[in-house]
Amino acid sequence: MHNPTITILKTEILSDNWYTLNKVTYTIQKKDGTTETQSREAYDRGNGAVILLYNTDSQTVILTRQFRLPTYINGNSTGMLIEACAGLLDHDNPEDCIKRETEEETGYKISKVEKVFNAYMSPGSVTEILHFFIAEYSNEMKVAEGGGLEEEGENIEVLELDFEKALAMIDSGEINDAKTIILLQHLRIKSIL
Repeated sequence: MHNPTITILKTEILSDNWYTLNKVTYTIQKKDGTTETQSREAYDRGNGAVILLYNTDSQTVILTRQFRLPTYINGNSTGMLIEACAGLLDHDNPEDCIKRETEEETGYKISKVEKVFNAYMSPGSVTEILHFFIAEYSNEMKVAEGGGLEEEGENIEVLELDFEKALAMIDSGEINDAKTIILLQHLRIKSIL
């Protein structure tokens, strides 16, 4: 397996309005030993965490539904997306982040989470590593309405769905968010629900 030598020549900030869009010029050594100069853009929005809450007794999962502008621009007629609860780390470790996000978005206060893996979600253009978690929930853990933080412009609907219905929603296209599909399939593969 060839591991190329990379040398960063220049990094230019194209935008730092919301997150940071950089244009990076670098040299890369190809398999034949020659070196080529390339330029690519990379969007740095920080790293994040995502969680799927599940209940083995009721065979249900907790998902969220909210407006996502990029999906609207790219053909999602309502812009609404059904997703697993997620958020940026904001200088927290992934476990603390996902516990905080879970309570803010869903209203469930969870204390025990299980890390399942990390993944790059769009490695051709976005630097983000996403930390994937699952956790069991019960009705007793519901401490607030959820819905996100008003000061962050969040307007999140909390959904409790039958697990089999959620899987069927992947097939129907109602759930088409990659991180959510991955976690639902993880529960199915591991026979958790």
